[in-house]
Amino acid sequence: MSALFKISLPDGNVREVAPGTTPADIAAAIGPGLAKAALAARVDGELRDLHRPFEGDATLALVTAKDEKDALELARHDYAHVLAEAVQHLFPATQITFGPSTDDGFYYDFAPKDRPFTDEDLPAIEAEMRRIIARDEPLIREVWPREKLIARWQAEGETFKAEWAAELPDGDELTVYRAGKGEDAWLDMCRGPHMPSTGKLDPAAFKLTRVSGAYWRGDQKNAMLSRIYGTGWLNKKQLDQH
Repeated sequence: MSALFKISLPDGNVREVAPGTTPADIAAAIGPGLAKAALAARVDGELRDLHRPFEGDATLALVTAKDEKDALELARHDYAHVLAEAVQHLFPATQITFGPSTDDGFYYDFAPKDRPFTDEDLPAIEAEMRRIIARDEPLIREVWPREKLIARWQAEGETFKAEWAAELPDGDELTVYRAGKGEDAWLDMCRGPHMPSTGKLDPAAFKLTRVSGAYWRGDQKNAMLSRIYGTGWLNKKQLDQH
């Protein structure tokens, strides 16, 4: 029988759990209210997905919307991924690159096939983002071998992602996130972490703001991309006050 892991909670309690246990499992064991409110976890101080299993003895602090700094970082990162998924639904030949959170929101850089995006595209993209949020798609973390990931991106014509995956340092863990389940799940390469599902986002708490040009990897010798900016918050009240 495998040895149990000792998980230390902020109140001083220590729970002994089996390998494979996740922060989500502990939240559920504490109570249904916390299980519903939890967005992520700090494990030994590192912000992680709720469903990422413990790897040994650890300290655990569950993250909810009350932990505003962490919650905003998670939400803005998730909005960026939902933006990219929405764009590829509406413009299927578009290549994706990367989209980080910012001080008040997020952006994502795209390589459209036919034309650069414009501000006139934003209302339709926002509407598709809200449909994705309403579907409450699970965000599932997976670790992939480098060659498998490169082959996947090349097969899908994602040359920017394939280039980036090939150049990451040896020994780096290559993680992807699936939005949804099954063969139709949308996929992106990302370090994470993310909230458990798109439904944790407030569909009324974000706004796409503008489109601009940006060079791939910030180098004017590289391809010009379309960058879509947005502002994102935990609730509509915060957005209205922004």
